[in-house]
Amino acid sequence: MIKAHEDYARQAAAQGARVICFQELFYGPYFCQKQDAEYYEYAESVPGPTTERFAALARELGMVMVLPEYEQEQPGVLYNTAAVIDADGTYLGKYRKNHIPQVKGFWEKFYFRPGNLGYPIFDTAVGRIGVYICYDRHFPEGWRALGLAGAKIVFNPSATSRGLSAYLWKLEQPASAVANEYFIGAINRVGIESEFGDNDFYGTSYFVDPEGKFVGEVGHDHDPELIVRDLDLGLLDTVRDRWQFYRDRRPDAYGDLTKP
Repeated sequence: MIKAHEDYARQAAAQGARVICFQELFYGPYFCQKQDAEYYEYAESVPGPTTERFAALARELGMVMVLPEYEQEQPGVLYNTAAVIDADGTYLGKYRKNHIPQVKGFWEKFYFRPGNLGYPIFDTAVGRIGVYICYDRHFPEGWRALGLAGAKIVFNPSATSRGLSAYLWKLEQPASAVANEYFIGAINRVGIESEFGDNDFYGTSYFVDPEGKFVGEVGHDHDPELIVRDLDLGLLDTVRDRWQFYRDRRPDAYGDLTKP
């Protein structure tokens, strides 16, 4: 998987891409379909060996990279994490998935602690970007926090399956792009990893703009695919000047939202 993603990065760079994000837990299977402590061994430090390997590639290609990894902070303390590497190979920091599901086929509380880093923003060679991870996308608060911090693009690497969430995939993230007035890159696995379970990951990765429009075609629903798109960041100012959602929001009225 590491070699495959290095190849994808080189192909993307050859097409002019300046930033790339891989799927959730990109360098291995989605083992969360089972609850088995043997898969703790997939975890590593972040930054660590995989981060450093792709940092060298980012520097070679001049490309910003978002690397979704299984992080071990210390033995027994594990997170679903994404490292962010700048185009010169600099490690900028990481996001830890905040919302952790525990439903059939997605036994993630067995493997991950909830994130404790908030919603960091990363100033990169392509501008200010944010990261959400998979199940996070069902919760509007983080989307808004990233927008308030100035995100121009938010990447959401995912491993989400056909029987559970397909009806939401092309609805929630375009709506979040509109509500928060930025681009979203939505990345999903494809296929069935039968050794681990029957989750049918439906792909259909895409970019969506702040008007809720897909940028180019949506990705294939069964076959692995590299999605490369040109994003017109000038559209962000156009949309924000038109709607003024950030001007008209009412945080003074949101107090009850912070209560359990």
